Amino acid sequence: MLKHTRARTLTALAVAGLTALSALAAGAVPAAAAKASGAPKYLSANELPPYLSSTWTAGKIEDGVPEGLQYCLGDAFLAYDVNHRSFRTDLEAGATQTVVVTGSDSKAKALATRLNKDFQKCVSESSDPDVEVEYRDLGTLPVEEGARVHGVASVASWGAMDLRLLSVGRDGRTVTVVDYGQFGGFKKAPVKAFKKTTTTAVNKLY
Repeated sequence: MLKHTRARTLTALAVAGLTALSALAAGAVPAAAAKASGAPKYLSANELPPYLSSTWTAGKIEDGVPEGLQYCLGDAFLAYDVNHRSFRTDLEAGATQTVVVTGSDSKAKALATRLNKDFQKCVSESSDPDVEVEYRDLGTLPVEEGARVHGVASVASWGAMDLRLLSVGRDGRTVTVVDYGQFGGFKKAPVKAFKKTTTTAVNKLY
């Protein structure tokens, strides 16, 4: 059961809050200060990749790191004030958008770099013998200060197939992570639509 839970974490998109730690000490911008200077805007439900005949529903903006990112990216977020919005369908798809406003462009650049590296490392170190994992670097996007897109497909020995698309983008001192998951593999992956969603997410921040 423990191995099964660890493997499924790579594609889990359930939403839960995790209190951010030491935001001021790390130079992150408090929520009130961010709002005063123009708070970043989030994706709307209709800006997510279409999924079969289902309709996306957007949740409220919440504090903390979504549960689906805690395993691979939790350590990178610990020093920052983090907020997120979750999205769900009535079928087998879900997503989150996470936003971090750092203290400077240089800190945001360093955070984005670490998030990309940590995610790739997390996937490559997945060693559950009951789950076969395939990682694909889906390239970069020329939006604001840039975005990188990752794809992960997993097939469990009991037949379950999961797809995860994740992107890290930056606009100045702000970093956003869009995390999307559905049943299936790369054959039906909505990569083009997800890249459009990522571009919209970064452009929409400010």
